[in-house]
Amino acid sequence: MGKHFVEELKWRGMLHDTMPGVEEHLEEATRSAYVGFDPTADSLHIGNLVPIMLLAHYQRCGHRPVALVGGATGMIGDPSGKSSERNLLDEKTLRHNQEAIKQQLSHFLDFDSNAKNAAVLVNNYDWMKEFSFLEFIRDVGKHITVNYMMAKDSVKNRISSESSSDGMSFTEFTYQLVQGYDFLHLYNNKDCTIQMGGSDQWGNITTGTELIRRIGNGKGFAITCPLITKSDGSKFGKSEGGNVWLDANRTSPYKFYQYWLNSSDDDAEKYIKIFTFLDKDEIEAIVKVHNESPHLRLLQKRLAKEITTMVHSESDFENAEKASGILFSKTFKTDIKTLNEALFLDVFEGVPQAEISKSDFDEGIDMIAALAAKTNFLNSNGEARRALKENSVSVNKEKVKEDYVLSSEDLIKERYIILNKGKKNTYIIKVV
Repeated sequence: MGKHFVEELKWRGMLHDTMPGVEEHLEEATRSAYVGFDPTADSLHIGNLVPIMLLAHYQRCGHRPVALVGGATGMIGDPSGKSSERNLLDEKTLRHNQEAIKQQLSHFLDFDSNAKNAAVLVNNYDWMKEFSFLEFIRDVGKHITVNYMMAKDSVKNRISSESSSDGMSFTEFTYQLVQGYDFLHLYNNKDCTIQMGGSDQWGNITTGTELIRRIGNGKGFAITCPLITKSDGSKFGKSEGGNVWLDANRTSPYKFYQYWLNSSDDDAEKYIKIFTFLDKDEIEAIVKVHNESPHLRLLQKRLAKEITTMVHSESDFENAEKASGILFSKTFKTDIKTLNEALFLDVFEGVPQAEISKSDFDEGIDMIAALAAKTNFLNSNGEARRALKENSVSVNKEKVKEDYVLSSEDLIKERYIILNKGKKNTYIIKVV
């Protein structure tokens, strides 16, 4: 069982480091392992997907996953990989965020079954809120030396960083002790013997194993996964609009789908192992077919399908797929009308828009006015006239001449008209 889990991580490229003996430990019995999640927003983002997949594979291998929402640690701030402190949240906000996160995790983890390895959600605020400062420094702090804490990379990097001119607060310095205590608490109360996380968490995790050894007279283990990078050097998990969220209200399923669809070949080959449950043989077969005809982007399409369906739903994937191909559809005018307004706006995000009043529109808008005078899409009536004579203008993807007049029949969702000049210039008229 244990070797199966570690081997699964290895071939998927999800294993960075383990403590000696962890495979044998997993072989002996069903074990509990936890991953911590930051509850500073009411949604996780795709940067959280690697630890989520760690827990999901762990459960599929017969073990019990524990998802820890860091309500207490979220009030402090983890210095690992950060250059500044984070905002602190009140308890009501944290509880709301916890529920939202559990809902998202339930797409990957089984919290509800009667199986002995059903997933568990805990919040470290529940055991930290009654812990007085004096009790904490007496019962926990005395077991870890300052020298030990200072030796951690997360602390050393932060203190020596030129960008961190304000230094590191005592609050953040003690973060590793609080996270370490979480591990000890779960070890004592949930028989949790393994903590998993990104490779930047190694220092915090090993502080926990040290507390288990010194206070609990036991043995805890660490498993870390690599931090995901993109082959072009840009940051994984970010788009032009910031984080790519799992919540459809923050990042629409269409934009989510597009993020994966736009992966490079190298990244897609790496991502399909990490972010799907497809087995090794199937992935190798997909990669082989893709490499024979890379221009078809079969690898990216399958990756985007699997992960959009998992995070959102099959219907969300189908809508996103349809919207992605709609600009090249031979039945564009019919297909575009099947999209809801939010999805329509997603597809045409960033396209220049101009508003025309309904009264002006009802009087009739000729094509030169639609391209120039009423919208300023083109610089002059003369430029509009030339484009029309060159037969390079279309309304909703259908070519038009200078004598064409826009009417209500051209409206999409009763308010939009798509104009094209040539293949590369797209404009939207919005009737208000």
